[in-house]
Amino acid sequence: MDWHTRYTQQAGWTRDLRVYIFSKIKLSRMTPVLEVGCGTGAILSGLPPRTPIHGLDLDPAALSECKVHAPAASLTQGNALRLPYSSASFEVVYCHFLLLWVGDPLQALLEMKRVARPGGQVIAFAEPDYSRRVDKPDEFIQLGKWQTESLIKQGADPSLGANLAELFFQAGIKIVETGTIQNLSGDTSPAGWEMEWAVAEADLAGSVPDADIQRMKLLDQIARAQGKRVLSVPTHFAWGSV
Repeated sequence: MDWHTRYTQQAGWTRDLRVYIFSKIKLSRMTPVLEVGCGTGAILSGLPPRTPIHGLDLDPAALSECKVHAPAASLTQGNALRLPYSSASFEVVYCHFLLLWVGDPLQALLEMKRVARPGGQVIAFAEPDYSRRVDKPDEFIQLGKWQTESLIKQGADPSLGANLAELFFQAGIKIVETGTIQNLSGDTSPAGWEMEWAVAEADLAGSVPDADIQRMKLLDQIARAQGKRVLSVPTHFAWGSV
């Protein structure tokens, strides 16, 4: 699995939202920014030049790749539940498809709030709610169930997005704006479709017979060619101040 390509694909889904929020914040070269769960640098690499950017991730391999894609970033290996930074260090602290993977998302938000300066911004750009996933035609409902079960087995909370605003409230972060990402249509190109299925095959391997996976993949290809395929996973964002 080429994870940088995957993270870049996901970053593309939320690009318009990031542009909108960062323009409202007036992100500048003087704005210290921290991405919690920076992965391979798919988002950090696109921040304004000379912005004081910092990235934290638990995975040393991801950080090594991040150095290539975002060479100007100050990178740290660490846990989102215990951020290794002094309090009030950053003007902007954000994450992207992270909180569903964290064992205690409220604690992660409390840590993000702690390291943000008074008046600073805390943003969760994308957290999905698989409990409201829509699959059409109905034969694909089983695929949705398989993928949701796989997320749970991997330690994720597949419905976290539905609780995102409440988590911000519990953390004492004043919500500026929250909602679902309206233009999250995904990448419908052949390469994008192949990437989605590469992720699905990796997630389902060992828990679903390969013959069933390949059958579902073929049916998906046919349904898309006929214009009948519908796949929607509500994805929530929250932007707050401290």
